Order: sequence, then C-alpha cells, then structure tokens
Amino acid sequence: MKHILAIDDETDILQLISYHLKKEGYSVTCVESGEAALQQTAENPPDLILLDLMLPGVDGMEVCRTLKSDPQTKNIPIIMLTARDEEFDMVMGLEMGADDYMTKPFSPRVLLARVKAVLRRSRQDKAEPPGRIRIHNLLIDRGKHLLFIDDIPLKLTWTEFEILYLLAGRPGWVYSRYQIVNALRGEDYPVTERAIDVQIVGLRKKMGAAGNLIETVRGVGYRMKE
Repeated sequence: MKHILAIDDETDILQLISYHLKKEGYSVTCVESGEAALQQTAENPPDLILLDLMLPGVDGMEVCRTLKSDPQTKNIPIIMLTARDEEFDMVMGLEMGADDYMTKPFSPRVLLARVKAVLRRSRQDKAEPPGRIRIHNLLIDRGKHLLFIDDIPLKLTWTEFEILYLLAGRPGWVYSRYQIVNALRGEDYPVTERAIDVQIVGLRKKMGAAGNLIETVRGVGYRMKE
C-alpha cells in the first residue's frame, strides 16, 4: 500500500483528495501547513507528496525546496497543487524538483491518473541506472547517446536525442516549443520555435511507428504519451 502525504490549508480539498485516494487503496495522511508537512515527512516518509503552493507560514515552494535539498527526502516525488495557473509558478515548481503540477479545480480522476503516473515513473527511475529512461518499447540511454526501440539501437542527432530525453523524462507533460528551446540551449540560443517542429518531424520519421508516442498538443507544444 503506497503512502501519500497531502498538504493543503483547505479542509474540503483534503477531504476530497483523501476520499478518492483511499478508494483506490492508498494510505493517506493529511496536514494543513508547511511546518506540519516537513515534520510528517521526517517522521514517516511518504511514497508521494501532494503539495499546495499557497500555504500559511512556510509555503509550498519552500517546502519543496527544503525536501529536494535533503538527501533523505530528495527522491520523494512531489505533485504541486495550486489555484494559480501562471507559467512562472509552474516553471519555478519544476525547477525546484517537483515532478508534476496541477491547478485547482481539478478532476479527481485526473488527479488519480497523475498520481499513478508519477509513482510509476518513480519506480522506473529506481530500476534504471542514472541517465537511462525506459518507457513503452523505448530505452533511452544518455551515456551511450542511443535510443533503443524494441532493443534495436537507433542513432539520433544531438538535438533529436535531447528533445526525446526531455519529453520522455516527464510522460504526459506538455512542453511548449519555447520551453524545449530553453531546456536544450538556454534562453539566449538564437533559434526559432519553428526549428523545434522540424526536429520533431525528423525524430518521428527515424522512430517509425514509435514516432506516434510523441504527441502534438495543438496550440501548445509536444508531449510523450503516458
């Protein structure tokens, strides 16, 4: 039974989260402050944390920063929950080490799907050596800079490989073209977002049927199929 720690200062939100997670067989602990979250995590480390950003006292960003900087807790996956949907907050949370991000109000079904996906990725990360991602019929080996499809190696260009590695590292997460450019080269790299579309086309072509795993989200960007 996986243990989930839910942190939110709204009692009705905690009750909703707890009810649906327990129905799915999870063990759930609920706390209403950042201080209580840090204490609970130290005393009984959970398998996953649902963390609201807007907390009294120690806010969610600080809780995430503290947990991810501690060797004892840095590998606990965190899904951030917040009423704010600005891209800045999303990026800040991810840069601090959060594994996923959901805005309120959210569907309980979507929350359950995200929890399962993050826990599954966490298990895969523990099973694979650092720098390797296994998803669907793909094995992406950063050390060898190779993609294996059904155990058959496939050489990619540096940019193609880095795009695939980025998307596969967070399945289901939508990256805008701008975010992909920044992740690969930094904010000052002189390339248009259109160039990302060209790279994706080439990558899909090389991957053959597996290229369908890279999904286009119209008007937003790209994601790896969960």
